[in-house]
Amino acid sequence: MSPNEITTTHTVLRAEGFSCPSCVAKITGALEKLPGVGDVTVHFASGRIEADHDEARTSVDDLIAAVGKLGYPATASAF
Repeated sequence: MSPNEITTTHTVLRAEGFSCPSCVAKITGALEKLPGVGDVTVHFASGRIEADHDEARTSVDDLIAAVGKLGYPATASAF
């Protein structure tokens, strides 16, 4: 792989504390502002967050921290 290639990782997080559908927009907006983050999907009913990101620029821990700063405890999930 050349230094200019971008490797996209698909990460699934589980979060708690969603109280209304506006939480979806808040989380989506915060994650999309992080460097290297592309598509973000937040599922209100299940608390599932999916994000495609360049791990060299934004790690899974960075995603978890960004969601946590909004008041939603999050953890990485296999599915």
